[in-house]
This record gives sequence, structure tokens and C-alpha cells, in this order.
Amino acid sequence: MKSIAELPEPQERVNETLLISVVKGKRTLVRPLARSPIGDLGSLSPSLREFIESSLSLCQPDALHICDGSEEENSAILDHLQEQGVIKKLKKYENCWLARTDPRDVARVESRTVIVTQEQCDTVPSPRGGGISQLGRWMSQEEWDKAMNERFPGCMKGRTMYVIPFSMGPVGSPLSKIGVELTDSPYVVVSMRVMTRMGKAVLNALGNGDFVRCLHSVGCPLPLKKPLVNNWPCNPDLTLIAHIPDQRKIVSFGSGYGGNSLLGKKCFALRIASRIAKEEGWLAEHMLILGVTNPAGQKKYIAAAFPSACGKTNLAMMCPALSGWKVECVGDDIAWMKFDKEGNLRAINPENGFFGVAPGTSSKSNPNAMKTIFRNTIFTNVAETSDGGVSWEGMDEQLPEGVTITSWKNKPWTAEEGEPSAHPNSRFCTPAPQCPIIDPQWESPEGVPIEAIIFGGRRPEGVPLVYESFSWAHGVFVGATMRSEATAAAEHKNKVIMHDPFAMRPFFGYNFGHYLTHWLSMEQRPNSKLPKIFHVNWFRKSPSGRFLWPGYGENIRVLEWIFHRLNGEAGAMPSAVGYVPGGGSLNLCGLKESVNLDELFNISRDFWEKEVQDIRLYFDHEVNNDLPIEMERQLEMLSQRIRQL
Repeated sequence: MKSIAELPEPQERVNETLLISVVKGKRTLVRPLARSPIGDLGSLSPSLREFIESSLSLCQPDALHICDGSEEENSAILDHLQEQGVIKKLKKYENCWLARTDPRDVARVESRTVIVTQEQCDTVPSPRGGGISQLGRWMSQEEWDKAMNERFPGCMKGRTMYVIPFSMGPVGSPLSKIGVELTDSPYVVVSMRVMTRMGKAVLNALGNGDFVRCLHSVGCPLPLKKPLVNNWPCNPDLTLIAHIPDQRKIVSFGSGYGGNSLLGKKCFALRIASRIAKEEGWLAEHMLILGVTNPAGQKKYIAAAFPSACGKTNLAMMCPALSGWKVECVGDDIAWMKFDKEGNLRAINPENGFFGVAPGTSSKSNPNAMKTIFRNTIFTNVAETSDGGVSWEGMDEQLPEGVTITSWKNKPWTAEEGEPSAHPNSRFCTPAPQCPIIDPQWESPEGVPIEAIIFGGRRPEGVPLVYESFSWAHGVFVGATMRSEATAAAEHKNKVIMHDPFAMRPFFGYNFGHYLTHWLSMEQRPNSKLPKIFHVNWFRKSPSGRFLWPGYGENIRVLEWIFHRLNGEAGAMPSAVGYVPGGGSLNLCGLKESVNLDELFNISRDFWEKEVQDIRLYFDHEVNNDLPIEMERQLEMLSQRIRQL
């Protein structure tokens, strides 16, 4: 595409149901019928205009559309996606849609997700003895320039480039940041409208300010060289997701899947934001935020970090089993936390929607999610029912007689198939305000005050139900040594126990050793009121494979103990790993299932000696010379406590 200054005299053409007027020196977008202006490059800030113009020249789309975020625009793009066969309207629900992707484009691709810096040590520690780091992928600027030139020139030919101005966090909040994503995927546009605050209000708030530059292409210029699968454009052979923190830039190619294409999500909200947070003195974390209120009306806010598909959304939307207790949801996935002038750690949810894993979500596991997702939602890779609804494993709903299922692969499905009807990483993308327990302060510009931070993961054996760290530094060590079964949210296929520090292993925006130093430095901040740090494990099993804890709404009993610990009320006993509930301090009254506390809280010397050995090897190999001395000290103290068992 020629630069704007070189474009010919006024012309008009129709592309992808949207009209664009191209005038020398100016692009004005018009609606197909009303012909009223909805976008003008000339009205944008010089830096934003330069970003768009350079990307137009590189990607060569046939048309440009500046998104205003309106209902009219959203409806037009959804209709267009339906005409293309990318999505299908689900008649059983209100304004709900189903997308089926190419089976090769179903999850985050960690092996092709890179951070580009001048020096490798800025991105990842150097593993002892060489090899590939488990804590991120580094790419040199030279390699990136070559990769960019192999992929992006002409990649949007025949398509429309959409300009998506979006705010991570409430528009105008001092904790929020603005980004602009350029994409050739209308699926990304409608999804970003759910997951972020998007459109005209963001452009107005941006003015001439700074923004994160996000460029995304599915990598399928028109005309197509080969047919699409499920009408889903992607280019898996060349998929690459790059973050260039020094330029505040994200560039993604070849994937339409949410984690790779909705660039406000993990790419911006964690990888780029964690780098910004380090420089500005705050925290960008893979954490839910919830408010919990006791029967007396006292309320506290808690942040919690779990790897993907380990119960974050279930906990954030819990229906408490204990009478009089109330849980309200601020966010289910990401927290940006910053100390205020009084020393309180305040958090916002930078997102505007829930991008939740569908399988396992049911009226038992998460009734509030089930009340949230059946209007204004985009489902991806779930199964479809013949009455116009959706289905997935663990939904636990009986189908009406005569209703059949079509799998996520768009094939008839029965329970005898031997494979799941919905992809294990299938998703719902739904607006947060629809949640029946959304917290009244969820969009507070100042954020909510965090009094506790919880770490956790899937540990079938050895790790107690709950324990509290001995100190802030010990809590940082607890986060640094998190391990969990791998999940379907990434391309790992086997249920292996993986190190997943802070549940951030796939999302660190800079060197993990430096990240630990940043967390430890919070203790040195003047007047800071540090949250207490806890670790939970809902997933411990008996030798026969039975879960030892009922979970779901009964998890309020653990939150109750934490709540009382914050008030200095609950009893606790020191153990080798931290403070555990003292006798009778964990409320089991009314619990329908029998629970063996001895099994739940057993700390086996053999297990923990092996755990210490694995942590030491991990620190030594993966973090190497970048490991803070304090972490070595905490590991040695844990080892000493284990030897005394």
C-alpha cells in the first residue's frame, strides 16, 4: 500500500462490509448506509498516526477501520464474521456466538513466544551449562528483524486493518495503561471489545500520551494459497509472538487464538506490563482479585496466583458454603498492584471480561460463571448442541431427549468417541459486568486494598491444604518455588509437575532473577503495609487417587482462616513449610464430606527432602547467577527445618 500522501484522488471501495473513503492526505471511514465519518487519521496524535501509517505501508491491507467501540459497529462485525463462516450464532442464548478454530491453533504457543532485547540477560537468566531457558524465550534484535521481514510485508493484502484503541484498566485510572492494536482479524476486534475498554473514549483519553503498540496478523493474505480449516485464518508454520519492551511494542503473527492475538491480555497485561511495573515500582501479576466479607460485614480483598486452569475463575466467583460469608469478584486472571501514598497495596483488574476455560465449568464448580456466560459471549472450540446451545466435558447438564452434539472439530459426537467433545482449552469470552457477584469497587480508579496474597497450584501429593509464610521474604520464596501440573492452556500435553514460579513462568517480561529482586524490594518501601502471603493446595489426593478436600464452595473455610489470620484471631502452628492452622482453627462445622486433617496437613520428610532437592536444582540451573542471595538463604532455612522433622 502506498503512503497516505501518495494515494490518488478521492476514490471509494467496499471491503468486508465496511466502506472507506481514501482522500489525498486523509482517510475517512464511513458506515455502509449512513455514510457518516467514524475515523480520521488526521485527528490522531502524531505518534499514533505514524504507527498506523508505517504498519499500513508494511502490511498493505486493502482497507482501514478505526474502531469506535459502538454497538452498531460490533453488530456489523459480528454479522460479517457470521457471513464468512468464522462464527455461528447460538439461537439458544442471547447474542452468543460459537467459533471453531483450525485444530493447529488452539492454545498459547510458548515455544514461539519471545522477548526481544539487546542482551539475553535482560530477558532470561542464562541456564547453567547452556541450553534453552524454561523462564522465557529470548530473541536478538537481528533475529527479530529477519523474522519480521519474512512474515509481515504484504501480510494483510485483501483484508481490512482494524485499529483498536484500548485501555487496560478503567479509562482514566492512574493505574491504567493504554494500547493500540492493529489487526486483520475481526474476531480479535469483537473479542477485544469484551476483554478491554475499547473505542472512542480511549482515543479521547489517550490524546498525545504514550501507548503500547500492538500489531497482529493472522498471516493469510488474500487470495488464499490454500483453503482454510473451519474458515479460520491462521499460519501455524510461521506463528511468532514477539515483545519488544524497550519500544513498548508487541508483534504477533500467524495465530488467531486469544492468548496469541488478543494482545491486551497476557502479552500486554503481563509480559510488557511487568517490565513497566519494574521500572515504575509496582507489580503486574497473574492473579485473581476477590473481596470476601464476613458475617459481621467486615470486608477484605485478596489476590491469588494460580497457573491457568487451576481454579482461578472458580475461586474468584465462589459461592461460599458457610452461611453469612460473601465473596465478590474484582477479576479472575490479572492484577496490577501499586502502593498508594498511605502505603496500602491497591489493585485493579486491567481487563473488562472473562476469558475462561470452559471444560470443568458447571453449576457445581462455578454457578456464578454459569450465570454469567449465556449472553453476549463468544465461545471458542466448545461443542455445539443441535438445539443451538453449547456443551463441554464437566458441564454436568443432561441433554434433552433427541438433542445431539457436534464436536469442536465440527463432527457428530457421542460419548463413545473416545475423545472430548470440546477442546480441553476451549474458552468463553464474556463481559465482566454480567457476573452476578461482580464487586461494587471492581472499576474503582484507585483500586482495592490487598491484605493477602495467595499462591497455589495442582499438587496431588505432599503439599498441605494451606499454610502462611513466616515473612515477606519467605512469601516471595513460596511464590518462587510454586510447582503445578501442566495445563491445557499451553501446548504441553502430559500431566507433568512443572515449576511455575508465581504462576508467571510463561509470562515474565524480564529476567526472573531480577523479578525476584523487585518483589523483595517491596519490603524496603517506606511506610508500606505488606500483605500476608499464603499457599493453598485444593488438589491433594489420597493414595487411591481421591481428592482429600471437597473444594469449590467449601474453600471459603480456608479463606475464613486466612481472614481471621489477617485480624490476628485464628490459631496457627509453625511447621517446616510455614504456619498451618492450629487445632480447631479450621472451621469444619457442617461439612458434608468427612475430611482427614492429618492427611491434608501431613508434611512428609521424604517428600520435602525431594522437593528441596528439586528446588535447589531448579534455582541452580535455571536462575543461576541471577538468583538473589535471600532466596538461597530461604532455601537453606527450609532444608534445615525439613531435616528436623
